[in-house]
Amino acid sequence: MQPRRQPPAPGSPGPAAPLLPLLLLLALHGAAAAPAGSGAPQDAGLPRGLLQQAARAALHFLNFRAGSPSALRVLAAVHEGRASTDPKRGCEVDLVFSTERYDLKEDEDQVGKCSARVFYKNEKPRPAVNVTCTRLIEKKKTQEEDYLLYKQLKQLRAPLDVGSIPDSHGHIDPSLRPIWDLAFLGSSYVMWEKTTQSLHYYLAQLNSVKQWKTNDDAIDFDYIVLLHEFPTQEIIPCRIHLIWFPGKPLKVKYHCQELQTPEEASGTEEGSAVALTESSNF
Repeated sequence: MQPRRQPPAPGSPGPAAPLLPLLLLLALHGAAAAPAGSGAPQDAGLPRGLLQQAARAALHFLNFRAGSPSALRVLAAVHEGRASTDPKRGCEVDLVFSTERYDLKEDEDQVGKCSARVFYKNEKPRPAVNVTCTRLIEKKKTQEEDYLLYKQLKQLRAPLDVGSIPDSHGHIDPSLRPIWDLAFLGSSYVMWEKTTQSLHYYLAQLNSVKQWKTNDDAIDFDYIVLLHEFPTQEIIPCRIHLIWFPGKPLKVKYHCQELQTPEEASGTEEGSAVALTESSNF
């Protein structure tokens, strides 16, 4: 069995110098996610990386709408795309891209194909996304894996209270991997909401996580993540509250530490995922 996909090695949210290895690794990670050669086919005049950025925005949207840590997808390659820009409305991107499972196992198909339309309302956040994918992981299989994860978390003798995932060497203890996947799932919503035509985000580190005991059956987490913002190279701390139960809509609330004033969103469109996600800001 292949090892689980490891996230980029984290840095410290303090002084800028310790963050240099993190920024370099994340930049290399972004480059590696692009298609081989000169990149995906694209219309002449498109901003560099726009197609890859739109594909990642569509995947953030797809991941949080699916609401399943066992069904997380990441970008494999962009195959084709085109964009049209209206100075009054914004930029609309149509593209076809392939994905692979975030936790790729040896006996599984590595590639699924998606088509998406992503609309950026000028520089407003939260692009409108309509995405349809084929050859995704069988729903019954992800439901079984989600339920096993749910049982594992519910059977803990004491609620979790941990920090720094991955550690300073970029390692995630296997026992903490489910927590990272849940954090990735909730952060997908935040990254989609914050994305604009010129800004995009990677999850760099799960800084701290606390699981709460609840009177119902849901898994209830508070956690702080560090998001790497491109191209500014800023590290953005976000506090996220996530409520998850297998097969139920994901609930997310968040607050990110930033200087910018929240802007009107680009909008939302119904995607291919079925589950409706309840989400809002703190």
